Amino acid sequence: MTDKLRIALAQLNPTVGDIAGNLGKAIEARRVAALEGADLVVFSELFLTGYPPEDLVLKPSFQRAAMAAATDLARQTADGGPAVLIGTPWVEDGRLYNAVLYLDEGAIKGHRFKVHLPNYGVFDEPRTFVPGPMPGPLNIRGVRIGVPICEDIWSSDVVECLQETGAELLLVPNGSPYDAGKFDVRIERVASRIGECGLPLAYVNQMGGQDELVFDGASFVINTDLKVAVQMPAWEERIAVTEWHRAGNGWVCDEVEKAAVEEDLESIYLALVQGLRDYVRKNRFPGVVLGLSGGIDSALVAAIAADALGPEKVHCIMLPYRYTTPESIKDAADCAKLLGVRYDVVAIEEPVQKFTEALAPIFEGRQADTTEENLQSRARGVILMAVSNKMGSMLLTTGNKSEVSAGYATLYGDMNGGFNPIKDLYKMKVFALARWRNEHRPKNCLGPVGRVIPEDIITRPPSAELRPDQKDEDSLPPYAELDAILECLVEKEMAIRDIVALGHDRAVVKRVEHLLYISEYKRRQAAPGVKITSRNFGRDRRYPIVNGFRDAD
Repeated sequence: MTDKLRIALAQLNPTVGDIAGNLGKAIEARRVAALEGADLVVFSELFLTGYPPEDLVLKPSFQRAAMAAATDLARQTADGGPAVLIGTPWVEDGRLYNAVLYLDEGAIKGHRFKVHLPNYGVFDEPRTFVPGPMPGPLNIRGVRIGVPICEDIWSSDVVECLQETGAELLLVPNGSPYDAGKFDVRIERVASRIGECGLPLAYVNQMGGQDELVFDGASFVINTDLKVAVQMPAWEERIAVTEWHRAGNGWVCDEVEKAAVEEDLESIYLALVQGLRDYVRKNRFPGVVLGLSGGIDSALVAAIAADALGPEKVHCIMLPYRYTTPESIKDAADCAKLLGVRYDVVAIEEPVQKFTEALAPIFEGRQADTTEENLQSRARGVILMAVSNKMGSMLLTTGNKSEVSAGYATLYGDMNGGFNPIKDLYKMKVFALARWRNEHRPKNCLGPVGRVIPEDIITRPPSAELRPDQKDEDSLPPYAELDAILECLVEKEMAIRDIVALGHDRAVVKRVEHLLYISEYKRRQAAPGVKITSRNFGRDRRYPIVNGFRDAD
């Protein structure tokens, strides 16, 4: 029986589908852990395939490739170095499982299958996997280790089963996506499990972006006294070798200096940066292009892009029309200069006029309306897409969650683009983040220090500038009120009467509800964007486009 154990926690950034690349990362992590004398290396959930693989995991050739990679990694453990716990899909008796494999001495020595397959929010694992049986611990180098997988610790039964069957400590591989406030929820949940079972627990989480999801890492170890012994940083790839020893009848992880985990606006900003960085990098785009209007949304997106990719990979284009104010033109140029990005101006007066002339015979006798306004937006969209096609850069779209909710955006115009970093940010949060970024340069960011968004962009009333003297509040409630109502409708699914009881005017609430419902078809065609809230559009909130329901309360 051993009295000491060195366990390496591998908090890394896999790429979904890149099995060879992920295997390479695992091999390198094991090499680094071996140099530090680790006995065991623990990777995150489904590390070999990346998480979540969605329906890709149903492809037989994909399953075979993942299992072959696991077998290859197992063979490498014959060198006498660290054992490995690694997540991968696994087929047994014709059934596909979300598995963790124990690799040691050149072989696959054991496995455990995920019991609880989440089917809420962004998760729909029952679509792809079969739930595993209740597990017992694995005997890893003389220590009985329980390996509940991610969701398995969100209820008590799996951990209770492991404790009753002799587990001495728990190692939990996770693919837990970020949303604001999620870190505290994880700590509370882990503390509950430890209080019930009396076993220390190491929580190993994935880091990095995958489509709309972003994973913050922030892995940790908590001892049975409910004190955090190890806290790894968020938003960074790290391998932490933890020291464990027997103390009485149980195991204790030695305390080390703990990383500070970012909170509030800082954590949100880092999530946006990570999500955009990995979307661009993993899809192999050379850079991004966006329309810089002189408004706060595009300015914040430009700042996020510069921080994620470096200013040299960001191309901003101002597309003025007759209604674009001199203030907006100046502010856009000043913002680009502060960020150090490439900046061009392409006037759209002539293209819009040509569209108008071409349509004149069909529109004869009809008054000008939003159709003509949308022509401006669509002309901009065509030009930006042309630049994207010619240069190879991905076009970013810049609509915030308030506008996306209310349909305050133009299909095939300002909604054009491959990714939207601020899609899940309400407008008031956009303002707050712009002010915050002007005062801080977060870690691992590549943009300049100091102010990056001109103050006038933050203080001027928002406007689409599609007609003279236009303001957003001509068409929408004030953003503070709109955001509060939308949070009630989208995040909380509250009844109209309950929202009114909070002090909102019923007619305004009903109007916002109407705008939300009739804009579903636009959202269905929108670019993906980083998930920040507990209920983003797309994976979390799935509403029908054809929808005759309205709340009668």
